[in-house]
Amino acid sequence: MEDLHQKADFQGHKAVLSGPAGGVVGYSQTLFGVETDKPLIGFDMGGTSTDVSRYAGSYEQVIETQISGVVIQAPQLEINTVAAGGGSKLKFQFGAFRVGPESVGAHPGPVCYRKGGELAVTDANLLLGYVIPDYFPSIFGPTEDQPLDINATRYEFEKLAKQINSYRKNQDPLAKDMTVEEIAQGFVNVANETMCRPIRQLTEMKGHETKNHALACFGGAGPQHACAIARALGMKEVLIHRFCGILSAYGMGMADVVEEAQEPYASIYDPESVLEASFREATLLKQVKQKLQLQGFKEENITTETYLNLRYEGTDTAIMVKNPINEDGLTGDYAVEFVKLFQQEYGFKLQNRNILISDVRVRGIGVTNLLKPLALEPASVDAKVEGYYKVYFANEWHDTPLFRLEDLAYGHMILGPAVIMNGNSTVIVEPNCKAIITKYGNIKIEIGSIQSTVKIANEVADVVQLSIFNNRFMGIAEQMGRTLQRTSISTNIKERLDFSCALFGPDGGLVANAPHVPVHLGAMSSTVRWQLNYWADNLNEGDVLVTNHPSAGGSHLPDITVITPVFDKGNLVFFVASRGHHAEIGGITPGSMPPFSKSIWEEGAAIKAFKLVEKGHFQEEGITKLPTISLF
Repeated sequence: MEDLHQKADFQGHKAVLSGPAGGVVGYSQTLFGVETDKPLIGFDMGGTSTDVSRYAGSYEQVIETQISGVVIQAPQLEINTVAAGGGSKLKFQFGAFRVGPESVGAHPGPVCYRKGGELAVTDANLLLGYVIPDYFPSIFGPTEDQPLDINATRYEFEKLAKQINSYRKNQDPLAKDMTVEEIAQGFVNVANETMCRPIRQLTEMKGHETKNHALACFGGAGPQHACAIARALGMKEVLIHRFCGILSAYGMGMADVVEEAQEPYASIYDPESVLEASFREATLLKQVKQKLQLQGFKEENITTETYLNLRYEGTDTAIMVKNPINEDGLTGDYAVEFVKLFQQEYGFKLQNRNILISDVRVRGIGVTNLLKPLALEPASVDAKVEGYYKVYFANEWHDTPLFRLEDLAYGHMILGPAVIMNGNSTVIVEPNCKAIITKYGNIKIEIGSIQSTVKIANEVADVVQLSIFNNRFMGIAEQMGRTLQRTSISTNIKERLDFSCALFGPDGGLVANAPHVPVHLGAMSSTVRWQLNYWADNLNEGDVLVTNHPSAGGSHLPDITVITPVFDKGNLVFFVASRGHHAEIGGITPGSMPPFSKSIWEEGAAIKAFKLVEKGHFQEEGITKLPTISLF
């Protein structure tokens, strides 16, 4: 949660992800509306994992979360976590670079900790100069009094380089050996791409343009990767709080006290139900205000928010819609806001469908953070360079100036490449980037020309490219699966998870699949190829195909496959496909899986090839008649 609780009111589930939640409060309260008006993506990179979040003026919450296999049904901040951090293991497996999800832990830790550990992201950063041993305490080794060991790190990377270069020579005898620096940079690039995946899920999957955000970076390791993450996502602005290494703790101290109340209210959305909902909201608001006043909050320090939980009739995908305020300061139309949010998140809206109210919810907020940030004095002298260090950028070493944040003042501008030490983290300013010290002592980095971190290989696939694209394609397949599950009203899809999603090349070959149902994934490539041969040159942008026939690559008839060809400038570049089990397809027994059937029609409707959507137009009449026609 993003709020504080009295001891008597504390419950265990409210402490889950409390550290990352503190960071969300920290950057939202100190950066949004202060350093930028752009929506913020919180990027909190620590030792074992990276947590990402989004803030655009209000905290984004989810009602249900699953953490370590445990489902928690309670309002919580929406925080996506990926197992990639400073301690993530580096491995070369199956011809690709792997980062995590296993961690070397705090003990024995990375190789450089001098305790017999394994290579980790921290080792790669150390080798590349992103970690400066001179500014780390001597607390390593068996007696915990030694500095970081860069020699041990280099030795282990040299051993790994022999393995990687041997593999590459087997693939291409003319391949040039990779240096240890190139290998370390490759692992960092793969780690960065891994950490980009949850950010894309948090933005693109909900209809937001990632590049329109600013990256609010914190955590012990986050500022080392901030510029690279921003480049990969197309962002042009990075914000780093002066207390970025301890921002989660700082944010906890700024958290407000929140009281919430919610009650069910089942009704079709219309003027009468909205009026009734407003009466219920007023009653609930009175309750939460009284609770806050009992905790010592005065009326002027209490703010309130009201919500309606809305969904389309016939679906169970509800969206908690905050009270929309129009230009006159009056309550707007919840339904209009719901349709806007639904289309933004799912890409479509349901015409001629009633909107239902499921719940009424209110929040009372006792504001505790009444302090104003202190402004720095403007800079009167040039920024002081503490020293120069070798740092590896873009396949070459650079003599890079190092600055101490405490020596910098408001208005100081530092051109990359540069390193800024702030006592609790290391900030890497990459080439073509510019760091500016803000009025309140924070660091704003302007990302220069956005350059791709990937170069396309002409013949043999590069091992780093392969790893990066694997992450990107897997991320797309996973997003497909989550969207399918959330929009479905079928128990088979939403709860049993009897579906699969995958990407296929222009020839129908499998490129990447999410970890879904193996029996689906094994046959889907044949299905895509069959449709490609059948439709030949009659595939157009905006087409969506549907099939379930075994002779067309299907399994049994209840498994229906939907295939979408994707075009770029008129050229077919790949396919996306989903296969899901349907409870009924018109067979002779309920469930459409008769054990004694002798003909395929006894199982139900058999569809070899049909355009569910043709050039962007949904063929509702055709798909309605098709099951009847296909039986005979």
